[in-house]
Amino acid sequence: MLDESEETMLTYIPPDGVAPGNGYSHVVVGEGRLVVISGQVALDEKGNVVGENDAAAQARQVFENLRRCLTAGGATFAEVAKFTFYVTDVAILPEVRAARDAYIDAARAPASTAVQVAALYRPELMLEVEALAVIPW
Repeated sequence: MLDESEETMLTYIPPDGVAPGNGYSHVVVGEGRLVVISGQVALDEKGNVVGENDAAAQARQVFENLRRCLTAGGATFAEVAKFTFYVTDVAILPEVRAARDAYIDAARAPASTAVQVAALYRPELMLEVEALAVIPW
């Protein structure tokens, strides 16, 4: 899944006076076209929930859906500048990070925001992830 040979239009900047991010970058600067991916949930191609009550299975499906959406937009995970994570319980973040790390280069982790929400649009869903990517002109 991860292709470490990919060149990107992104620069990762550690800001002075800010504690290092744990698995994410504080500042990512890009030059090129913006690819915006709507929040993806753990639905298969037929709209069925994958991994009910299984955070790891849902996270894997979400990242596979993100991969497909990025591909459709002409982008890869190497070009993702920012993720936003919406989870119904922050306790599942280790499973989410494990799924994410199968797709990204952890040394060049995108900027990231994680928010715990009361619910998603279907009660069996545990997370939703959106992405912003920058690709060459």
